Amino acid sequence: MKYALITGASGGIGREIAKALASQGYCLYLHYHQNENSVDILQEQLTNTSTWKVQADLSTKNGLSKLIAEITTPIDVLILNSGSSYVGLMTDMEENQVEDMIQLHLTSTFLLTKSLLPGMIKKKSGKIVVISSIWGVTGASCEVLYSTLKGGLNTFVKALAKEVAPSGVNVNAVAPGAIATNMLADFLPEDIDTLCEEIPMGRLGKPHEVADLVSFLISSKASYINGQIININGAWYC
Repeated sequence: MKYALITGASGGIGREIAKALASQGYCLYLHYHQNENSVDILQEQLTNTSTWKVQADLSTKNGLSKLIAEITTPIDVLILNSGSSYVGLMTDMEENQVEDMIQLHLTSTFLLTKSLLPGMIKKKSGKIVVISSIWGVTGASCEVLYSTLKGGLNTFVKALAKEVAPSGVNVNAVAPGAIATNMLADFLPEDIDTLCEEIPMGRLGKPHEVADLVSFLISSKASYINGQIININGAWYC
């Protein structure tokens, strides 16, 4: 049996990644923070494989420990998809908001990976994919901390890949642009139209397109791709 852990499996991209991995025969640990109903629906759809849902708030140390304790099998594929953004001026952020986002994006990612890596190294195989962001590559005004953290994850990918490549482990990141998920739910229709006008392909990306790229990266066809940040943004900011 092959096992995968997907953090943030309740979101639009996480759900599509789960469906893609299930179709490849993976048994899935589906992590979520608040949207349990979304994961319940997902489990009902994934009748062709075994799934376990795990609730944990990865913006806290206790949440990270809780998630790690729930993983009872060696993990073959780790999809690091949890994240949240703050839109507003850097000077308006509260200190606790900064600390929570650092814990969620960087600290939990680092320590969760540290916990699961020994099993991959022992087997001389493993795939780790970080869901980054276009803003981790180019930076975004009014999303300074989010951009900083995603940029940090990109460097994490490059550094870790060099460390574990000799052990047969691949580490890559996918950096989506504007994708049609709930992260854009607060945008007015006219704002979406304006955004699409900025994107050379003239539309938002679809969650399944991100999942297709992730599926490729964890496949044998991508065996020599390691330490890469792959943009998927319709030629926006390329």
